[in-house]
Parts: sequence; structure tokens; C-alpha cells
Amino acid sequence: MAVQWTGLGPELLVRLDRATKEPLGAQLQRELRDAIRSGRLPADERLPSSRALATELGVSRGLVVDTYAQLEAEGYLVTQVGSGTRVATDVAEVPRPRPAPPPAPRLDVDFEYGIPDLGAFPMRDWLWALAEAGRTTTIGGMGDEIEGGSPELRRVLASYLGRVRGSCAEPGDIVVTAGFRQGLNIVLRALAGTGITHVALEDPGPREGPAIVERSGQVPVPVPVDERGIDVDALAATRARVVVLTPAHQCPTGVVLAPERRHALMAWAERVDGVVLEDDYDAEFRYDRQPVGSLQGLAPDRVIAMGSVSKTLAPALRMGWMVVPRALMPVVAEEKLLAGRGAPGLDQVALARLIESGRFDKHLRRMRAVYDQRRTVLVEALAEHVPGVELSGLAAGCHAVLPLPAGSDEEAVAEEARRRGIGVYGMARYRIVPDPQVPPSLVLGFGNVDERAIRRGIAALADLVGA
Repeated sequence: MAVQWTGLGPELLVRLDRATKEPLGAQLQRELRDAIRSGRLPADERLPSSRALATELGVSRGLVVDTYAQLEAEGYLVTQVGSGTRVATDVAEVPRPRPAPPPAPRLDVDFEYGIPDLGAFPMRDWLWALAEAGRTTTIGGMGDEIEGGSPELRRVLASYLGRVRGSCAEPGDIVVTAGFRQGLNIVLRALAGTGITHVALEDPGPREGPAIVERSGQVPVPVPVDERGIDVDALAATRARVVVLTPAHQCPTGVVLAPERRHALMAWAERVDGVVLEDDYDAEFRYDRQPVGSLQGLAPDRVIAMGSVSKTLAPALRMGWMVVPRALMPVVAEEKLLAGRGAPGLDQVALARLIESGRFDKHLRRMRAVYDQRRTVLVEALAEHVPGVELSGLAAGCHAVLPLPAGSDEEAVAEEARRRGIGVYGMARYRIVPDPQVPPSLVLGFGNVDERAIRRGIAALADLVGA
């Protein structure tokens, strides 16, 4: 379907060679025919007016009028009063696009992990914040990003993270990024330049971790996770001097890093001259436990704390941050400079306004109540349809782990569920090293699934997940 340009529309690329003997009119006709035949000008595409095209090409308007008339006579163009000159919809020479592959079956309920409630995005507050950013940003603020990001956002984040996460940071310790993933790529490449060759990852853990480590020229080292978080003794037995972990609500098991392991982890980092990359994942949404402070507050010189608004607001904003030890700031800042400028400057100022105004926290409190209710509905639905099955990982975040009967095939269960219109995902997809001895389970995200859909989905899964 052609784009319906409004106003003058963009310029049209046409090449006319005034050094040849071929008349300009013949050249223009040929150029337009070729563009239509190749599909570069699709059916129903509106062409510039004869006056506008003549001005763009530096030719007489009469030459363009004659060209349009000739191509209309040949069936390439059609002219309608009030609609201008357009490409005909039935030009036989135009190659038809290959048929698109059949769409994947539409899921009635999708328990995909890691997606917040997209429909609850506070659009009115965000538009207010953008307007405030536009109103207050100076001419200088429209230039290239300086240092680690917007000074306003770095100032607000330093105060906010200290208040709600127990971080220890000055504005100069913060680097703004285009989301967590960009930040992780920047940090790993910077650390690779300092001689770091092996990076430890939680197993199971975020799915993209090993690939990101390998792209940075380093070796991913899986370290097992149990009911108390990452196994620090197993970590100490590796060659890694960097570890990436999700201590507040482990991805995807949902466990919290135990206090004794937090201190053991800091001792390990000091002993090996290592760095802890803390993904402060799901720390904002907690229900029946006390808040867990950031590891960065325990050892600011050993921890890079990383966060984003992907789960609190929406992934599409592509906004994140890092709290970086001062000894590492030069190499991290240089790597960011080479990798890209990060998030758009006006959006950074808008996020600062959103947080400082209290609208951000108002949204968090509202969504915490929404997710808490969905969590309750999930537990109730399982108790009704699959009595005796207990979820884990529910103390925080927007997902839970559902154990399957012994001997179940996670992939087969997920495939059958999809045939029923329900999206569920096995724990094995998050494992770096397959372990057949680990009991099978499913990871159920409920962030973007409303209460009625949760009940409907669990009812459809009952016979698949029950003993």
C-alpha cells in the first residue's frame, strides 16, 4: 500500500543527463517508466505536481505535462481531479511482491516474560514531560550530547537512585544509555579493552547474555543459580573477573540474592580485582517482602549498577542508565562516545521532568497494585484448575515459575499450548548449559496479560500442567 504523502511530498529521484543527445523529455519518460516497473514507485503512489517536478529538475513545466500525458496514455499513470497524478494500480509490468509467509497463529493469551502492561503507559504524563522538555531546553541543549548524558537527567537519577535503591552516586558517576542492552554492550567492550577475557553469567539467565558477551570478544562462563541466587563458590572457581547478575529478582527464577551471598560476592570482586554488573531488574515491583537495596551501595568501586525504563514505562522509550565506578568512567565514557550518543536528548530531559515531578512514582505505585492483583488472580486460577501446584518467584516482578509434572517435556507442553492459543515458555530457553536433571518448569509472565485473560489461559492449560 502506497504511503499517502500530504503537502508537497518528498522530492522524486530522477536523473537527467544534459550531456547526451537524448531529449530530456524522452529521458524523463524512461526514468519514470523504470521506476514504476521496478516497483520503486508503487501502485497509487502520488507523483509531484507538474510545476513542482519541473522546478526540482530545472526543466519547463510543459515538458513535465507532456511526459505525464504520454505515460497516462500508456497506462502507467492516472490523473484524478483533486487527487493529482498517481501510478496506475494495474500496470502489468510491475513485478508483484512475493507473497508474505503465513502469519503465526494468533495467541488468545500470551504469557510472554519481560513485557510490562503496554496499554497502561502514562501517555498523558509523558506528553506533558516532553512539552516541558521542549519549553525549557535551551539552544545549547539541542546540540550533541555531552559526556554521559543530559545533566538534568543525571542529576535527578543520582538523587532518585540514592533515595529508592540505596545507591551511592554523584551525577558525574552516571552514564545515560539507550536501554540496558546498549549499556551492557558498552561496558563489556570497555572492560575487554582492560584485559577482561571471561565474563560470568547466571544460568539460567537472560537469553541474550551469551551472545552479547561473545560479540564483545569475551568468553561467557555459566554459573549456576539456586534458591539463594548465584553460587558464589562456583563463580570463584572460574576464570571470570566480571559477573552479570540480577540480584533483586533473578531472571528468570525470581529468587533474591541471599544476604550472605551478597557479601561473599563483594569479597570475591575485591579478591580478584573484579567487577559486578548489576542488572537492577524488577526491583520496583515487590509485594510481600522488604525492599532489597542495590549492590552498588555496598561497593561503589566494584559494582556497575544498570537500569532502564523498559519494565517501568515501556521498552519503546529505549532509555537506561549506568552508575559507573570512577576508576572505570574514562574507558566507559570513551566506549560510549564511539558506540553512539544514546537516547535522544529531549527524551532524557523529559524523563528527568517525569521523575522529578512525582508522576513517575505515581505510575509505579499504580502499576504495583495492578500487577499485585494479577499475581493474586494467577494464584487463584491455578488453585482452582490445578490444585496442589505452587508457583515460585512471586515475591516481586511480573512473572512466576510454574513447575511441571516430573518427566514433562517443556517444549512439547509449550507447543500444545500454542495450538490452543496460549503462549507459554519453558525454563530451558533461558539455560546456557542444558541440564536434564533439573525439574521441568514454565516461566509465566503476567505483566501484559489482564485478569480475565489470566483465568482463561490457566483454564486452557490445566490438563497440560497438572499431575
